[in-house]
Amino acid sequence: MSGARNTNRDIIDSMAKMASKNMADLKVSLKVSDELKIKLRSLADRYEVPSFTETDPSQFLRWYQPEEGRGSLADVEVSSFIAAMLAFGNRKQFIPKVRQVLETSDRSLGCVTEWLKTGAYKKDFPHGEAKFYRFYSYDDMQIFFGELADILKQAGSLGEFIHKKYTGSLASILSSSFSKSAIVPKGRNSANKRIHMFLRWMVRRNSPVDLGLWDWADPSELLIPLDVHVMQEAVKLGLLAEGAAASRKTAECLTAALAEVFPGDPCRGDFALFGLGVDVL
Repeated sequence: MSGARNTNRDIIDSMAKMASKNMADLKVSLKVSDELKIKLRSLADRYEVPSFTETDPSQFLRWYQPEEGRGSLADVEVSSFIAAMLAFGNRKQFIPKVRQVLETSDRSLGCVTEWLKTGAYKKDFPHGEAKFYRFYSYDDMQIFFGELADILKQAGSLGEFIHKKYTGSLASILSSSFSKSAIVPKGRNSANKRIHMFLRWMVRRNSPVDLGLWDWADPSELLIPLDVHVMQEAVKLGLLAEGAAASRKTAECLTAALAEVFPGDPCRGDFALFGLGVDVL
């Protein structure tokens, strides 16, 4: 029995040392050279331009133009959120799916928020277990629309709903507000890239791409939207350790490194890394 306890203790000690080493490896990435800072700022200047949106899901941030009398800021938030939640996999596949949702809502009632609040989505959009996009079914979309509709009826807009609940983690509030929806990412330890991409869109200000509608939130508290392109380039540049997992810890580590390069606005580094990663494909 004593031997078994010792063996278990050895295993636990070994696991603890391994975890400590992994965290140490991640922390190495926090030291960013002056040369790399210059390179990353130059890359951000190159990619954070209006043309970035042409083939990116951020094109849907301007689906509605309230200043021109087309839709409201609430419509902008919701159309952007729908776009972010479907933005995974191949762009040539998911961008038409986002467009399908928004075109359906516009044909029905002129804008997506009215379409949701009135429940028109229930008759305009199909039901059933058949897949709408990848592993999400039409029924999954109906549940997602239903939770969005409840939020809009309760608070008037997605932004106002989140603002009222805002006490710290925007990502946690967003995820927990869609408890029934499989489409909205969950998990404390996950990178939750789509959530953080949406938050980048809503919170970052003075950008030709991001909208900065939520001026009550702090851009310095955002986490980098961690996807395969961003991770690959971060590893190549020495910002992340080789073999780092696509986890919240890794996103936090990379965000901390980018905060050295872009003080107060670490997610500007997303343009540098993502743009570079897409360009080399």
